[in-house]
Amino acid sequence: MAASEQATTAFGQLVQIMEELREQCPWDRKQTIHTLRQQSIEELYELADAISTSDWKGIKEELGDLFLHLVFYAKIGTEQNQFTLDEVLNGICEKLIRRHPHIYGDVEVKDAEEVKKNWEQLKLKEGKTSVLSGVPQSLPATVKAMRLQEKAKQVGFEWDNREQVWDKVEEEMQELHAAVASGDQEHAEEEFGDLVFSLINYARFLHLDAENALERTNRKFIHRFTAMEARAAALGKSLRDMTLTEMDALWNDIKAEKRIT
Repeated sequence: MAASEQATTAFGQLVQIMEELREQCPWDRKQTIHTLRQQSIEELYELADAISTSDWKGIKEELGDLFLHLVFYAKIGTEQNQFTLDEVLNGICEKLIRRHPHIYGDVEVKDAEEVKKNWEQLKLKEGKTSVLSGVPQSLPATVKAMRLQEKAKQVGFEWDNREQVWDKVEEEMQELHAAVASGDQEHAEEEFGDLVFSLINYARFLHLDAENALERTNRKFIHRFTAMEARAAALGKSLRDMTLTEMDALWNDIKAEKRIT
């Protein structure tokens, strides 16, 4: 059996199981799109965690969980006479064909950047009022900033080079210093946001994922801090009882031992 046929068979089995669970399981039967929402968000973040650590076993498992949720929503949509699973799948197939005229039509493109520009232009032709309209309001702020910048780029709203972006970072730093010196807390928060936004833009010009970079730093901090707590306990001390100088010494020892990625 070809790989595509195996996938089709497996997907059909998942759909059948969903039908049976919805009819026979008290828990599955009582779920709604609203009760599933938070669980779906958690599943997506679990997938993101697995991706961040290149945990392929975890990625496979979390993809399965997400597939379940997608089929679950489609089942509820069918019950509510809103849409069917077939309509969902046909819809995305039609959208992909429509937005890839360089594959399914006679449009020619030079590279991936031109594909993205064409994609945004096609979305506007389909009725979108802004190139930014597809960015969800509930996205985490760092991811949202990355998506906004990427979308603005598709219509030419973009710096020419990373040196210009760094100049903007330094400009925002100066404005933040001035806002802090003024004592205006609201203004300082605004300028801090501008600085973070410009740093995210700079990361994009370096071809770095700002969200992933920050998460790596979070994990590194957790590792070093918990190691510091363990070292202090081994010395019969608590961090609360140590001076900042003593904690810095432990921190620097841990930092020198291994660079956490």
